[in-house]
Amino acid sequence: MPAISADLLTLPRLAAPALDSVPRPVVTRVTAPSMLEGEGFLVHRPFVAIPHQLTDPFILLDQMGEVEYGPGEAKGAPDHPHRGFETVTYMLDGTLQHRDSTGGGGLITDGATQWMTAGSGLVHSEMPPPELVATGGLFHGVQLWVNLPAAQKWTPPRYQDIDPGSVRLVASADGAALVRIIAGELDGWAGPGASHTPIAYAHATLHPEARLSVAWRPDFNALVYALGGSGRVGPSETPIRGGQMAVLGPGGHITLSADAVPEGPAPNLEVLLLGGRPIGEPIAAYGPFVMNTREEIMQAVADYQAGRMGVIPPASLSIEAAARPDTQPGHLPR
Repeated sequence: MPAISADLLTLPRLAAPALDSVPRPVVTRVTAPSMLEGEGFLVHRPFVAIPHQLTDPFILLDQMGEVEYGPGEAKGAPDHPHRGFETVTYMLDGTLQHRDSTGGGGLITDGATQWMTAGSGLVHSEMPPPELVATGGLFHGVQLWVNLPAAQKWTPPRYQDIDPGSVRLVASADGAALVRIIAGELDGWAGPGASHTPIAYAHATLHPEARLSVAWRPDFNALVYALGGSGRVGPSETPIRGGQMAVLGPGGHITLSADAVPEGPAPNLEVLLLGGRPIGEPIAAYGPFVMNTREEIMQAVADYQAGRMGVIPPASLSIEAAARPDTQPGHLPR
């Protein structure tokens, strides 16, 4: 980790925050609970320990792995539906194969991101490719769910395949940290991802003792999730390590620093920087559906069970998924 890197001396640099800018303080810090998802792969899920009003417009964040699979061990998420939000799948190491009921599909591999607007609804699968199942290997990725406002929940599904080369790379003001901007803007530098809901999404690497201060929109909330390593966040230098999330309060910029000797196996502090404009609407959620009312959830379940969200075309089905009786319309994944 990570898949995308660069010579920091050649990159444009983020400007230092204005002198009168106030650093965002840490409101709360949580350790992500670990659980099994899909066919039984491990995820770390920090949002379950945080009130939604602090994470809005985000619904879910899953760190998948980091795990070294042996031959035959790799697992994924067979056919399942989505409606009412967007999924953003960012692969740091390894490969994930996406297939869906619109006939689309493709591989998400080292450093790439797939942005899927589920909108009005579809069925898709996220599985390790056969070669990864056969040989094993490193697997590490992140999936973020971004809510859609009520007026856009019925938008048609769409995809954005963001290859590693299109991600905006910038360095910290002192040239000691690398920031990969996936979506939104930081200091005027824009990432390639386009969301219906205004957000900022970036992955930063801080080498030991490096510091990062980045201006942050005042109308966005701010979340910092550590993928690995250890360091400090906020003006009070709250400790943070791999698998922990810090929720920040109001202010004009985010401050981070990496420990001289990081905790754990990661040599650097690796963090996700997340923020967005809160939607502030009621949420009704059930498994893979995120709507505004209970009645809309019941309709989503009925539409899926009746096959109205489609079926992955037979030519796109993997051998593993085709052989599973619980991947047919009518079975609602938990």
